[in-house]
Amino acid sequence: MSKAIRIHSHGGPEQLSYDDIDVGKPGEGEVRLKQTSIGLNYIDVYHRTGLYPLPDLPAVIGLEAAAIVEEVGSNTNDLKVGDRVTYANPPLGAYATDRLMPAHRLIKIPDSIDNETAAAMTLQGLTVQYLLRQTYKVKKGDRVLLHAAAGGIGLIACQWLNHLGATIIGTVGSEEKAELAVSNGCHHTINYSKENFVEKVTDITEGQGVHVVYDSIGKDTFLDSLDCLAPLGMMVSFGNATGPIDGFNVGLLGKKGSLFLTRPTIMTYTANRDNMLHMADELFDVVASGAVKISINQRYALEDAASAHRDLEARKTTGSTILLP
Repeated sequence: MSKAIRIHSHGGPEQLSYDDIDVGKPGEGEVRLKQTSIGLNYIDVYHRTGLYPLPDLPAVIGLEAAAIVEEVGSNTNDLKVGDRVTYANPPLGAYATDRLMPAHRLIKIPDSIDNETAAAMTLQGLTVQYLLRQTYKVKKGDRVLLHAAAGGIGLIACQWLNHLGATIIGTVGSEEKAELAVSNGCHHTINYSKENFVEKVTDITEGQGVHVVYDSIGKDTFLDSLDCLAPLGMMVSFGNATGPIDGFNVGLLGKKGSLFLTRPTIMTYTANRDNMLHMADELFDVVASGAVKISINQRYALEDAASAHRDLEARKTTGSTILLP
């Protein structure tokens, strides 16, 4: 019998239930996957809590995994049994030992990448790709403020930004995380538990501000992040770990320097298969070249997903985390 982590109602980590499931056979355009490693991401918390409510419960959560193709339906492009694949997109259901998945949402894993690394990097790495290469195309010499610089996305972004020649200012929550960010290419760190990051950014940039802010924190950092931007700078709000941003007065963008504001999602950027594959190719290339190294700093058994969620929400994790079926 296949197993999966399901939620029967929205709420805390205690809602994560390790259940028996019936997977079935793949239909047209589908493949059946034997999952080998599963990525843990903050969006999983949003689905569990109901911040991003799921209409049909019980539901298997999770958006990212690496797997082996176990069975193929009809019209599944060039996929065959035994292929190693990865994905980081709907439909939900990654927290499982086995599952069905639309073939057109799968990405073949190159020989240079192992399955654990693929599961640890696909969603976070594709996110960094669109943030740095599409949402705001970072150029050599750009000044960047990156919140949560020691997180999974943060460590990949630090390395990639350094590779692109940007000056990186990263916020962290401890001295240990500051050291980790610096070891991954961050040039300046700010411990937000002890320092005012607006004042520090002003000092570091000698009053010029940064060209772009990448903010996955949300309401606790949003308004202060705007004050870190240079005129015509871009605020990229791509997450809300501390809660959503409500009641924003768009006129502040004009008062603070004709700023740009965007709220991108990976789902939009990967909706087109050709663009998704281009993003994946660029990600695989920077990892294979050694410019970006993926740090898997936590591993949990799939049945211990509740513990993984507790540690993630308590900010006890660094780098990437995977669940092992």
